[in-house]
Amino acid sequence: MRALVFLLLVALASAKVYEKCELAKALKAAGMDGYGTSLSGWVCLAYHESRFNTEAKNTANSDGSTDYGIFQINNKWWCTDGKWNNNGCGVSCSALSNLQTSIRCAKHIVSNHHTGIRAWVAWVNHCQGDTSSYIKGCKL
Repeated sequence: MRALVFLLLVALASAKVYEKCELAKALKAAGMDGYGTSLSGWVCLAYHESRFNTEAKNTANSDGSTDYGIFQINNKWWCTDGKWNNNGCGVSCSALSNLQTSIRCAKHIVSNHHTGIRAWVAWVNHCQGDTSSYIKGCKL
């Protein structure tokens, strides 16, 4: 029973809804500025995918797949939850509630998917062009 409580506390400790500037600082520290898109582009993507929520989960995909985490990474190709055989990032989907795990996977997707950052429909629909407003006021 103690082990279960401990695991639950660990899972809750990694789940978070970020403020935009807090997320921008974390993404910058992780080297995301210029990694496929600008820092403000990543903040824009996280906003439109999850509203900065590391625990976000979307089960409404037409192919039956599920998106996980702050960047809404898909289980059909990039993480495993037991439903699909692909696991491009080599992580469990539940691990994507950790920002650092999501960042590593996002970097892998940008580097290995034939469309790079365009793998995210939210980036294509909302984050091309000037995204500077997404980090306006942040002291980076």
